[in-house]
Order: sequence, then C-alpha cells, then structure tokens
Amino acid sequence: MADGLAIWKQIEQALMADIVSGTYRPGDQLPTEAQLSKRFGVNRHTVRRAVSSLVDQGRLRVEQGRGMFVQENKLDYPMGARVRFTQSVSAAHRLPGRAILRAEIIQADKIVSDNLKIAEGAEVVLVESVGEVDRRPVSFACSYFPAERFRGIAGHVQETQSITEALNRYGVTDYTRSGTRISAILSTAQVARHLQISPGRPIIQTEGADIDQNGRPVSYNVSQFAGDWVQLVVSPD
Repeated sequence: MADGLAIWKQIEQALMADIVSGTYRPGDQLPTEAQLSKRFGVNRHTVRRAVSSLVDQGRLRVEQGRGMFVQENKLDYPMGARVRFTQSVSAAHRLPGRAILRAEIIQADKIVSDNLKIAEGAEVVLVESVGEVDRRPVSFACSYFPAERFRGIAGHVQETQSITEALNRYGVTDYTRSGTRISAILSTAQVARHLQISPGRPIIQTEGADIDQNGRPVSYNVSQFAGDWVQLVVSPD
C-alpha cells in the first residue's frame, strides 16, 4: 500500500484499475467482502468504504443478497409524445423483455377513472409487468385499460411482449402520451423485490395516460424505474 493515502482509498483505486483494465467487465460480479478483505489484508469495514465510494461514482452497484457488480451502461429511455419500452430498448441495441406478473379486472378508482375518462368504479384491466433489459429487470409497471374496449389484452401483451403490438390488435395503430408526471420516490418492498434492489432505495416514477388517434384514452400507466439502470431523456415533442 502507498504511503500518505488512506487505505480505503488505495483499495478503491485498485478496484477501479481492475475495472478500467477489463479484469472486471460491466455486469461482472466482484469477489465478496471477505475475499477482498483477504486480498488487501484489511477488515471488511475498510473494504466496504472503498466499495461505497465506487457505488457513489456509479462504477459499482450492490444488490441485496446477491453481491457487488460492475455497473453496466445506463439505458437512455425517451419520454416524449410516444413512449415505447420495447422499441426504445431495441433501438439502443439491447434485448427487451416483459414479464406479466398479474392481470385482472378491477374497478377504477378516481385517479384511474379521471385519466381514462370513464366513470369511477367502471371495470378496467390491470396489467402488472416487469420490463427487462438484457434479461435484467429495470422497471415495474401498472397499466390500466378500459375493460369494455380492451378485455383480454393481457394475453396479447404476454404473447407479443409489447403493449404497442397488443393495442394494434384492437385497431389502435398509433397512440401518444397526453402528458407525463415524473417524480422520485422510495421503493416499496414489493417493487424492490421485482427490481432486485434494496427496499427504500430511491427510484424514478412516471405517470401518464396514452390516447389514440382520435384523442380517446387507451391506457393509464404508472411505471417505476431503477435509477441505476435507466435515465429518462425528455424530448421536445
């Protein structure tokens, strides 16, 4: 270890050198704290401080119960007039995926009914799903569709892995976002489990309604993104 430099800082620099040199590539898992402590001849607290610094710099991420990983490049996710998860991920030359967690008909509360312009208590199809990038969960979404018009849409979303393709089967060939609200919130235990992050960790939430070519609402969507993996890019359209 070099003189005059805190030991944890020297460990940070050594791990950074391993990342830059390609010893550990994006997505690779690092050795455990115990293994790093043995490598550098220090206690776990010292290793933990070095790792924490690299996490703050965006070079590492720590997943509860899984370990430490080299951070991959974040996905730039466009938030404009047309919000398309599958298309956006594909355009970034990444592998998109969608896992349906739950699909059922429920009664619309006031927020959902106001956004869909239907009566409060009217039936809507709720589809809960996890969006994946390169087989890694990055978003948890709740999408609400008027049941009178889109009954059975969950099966089409599951089959096509795309809400855009599913809506196309109902004659909705294009749809746009009427507006999007973006906020930072703390993840619940449920969302954290689906996104494989620690509960209470800050995440990005978006809320917005999509409308068809005639201005008729087709869905109301609430999506929560893992900030370590996705950065929202707001376009002027």
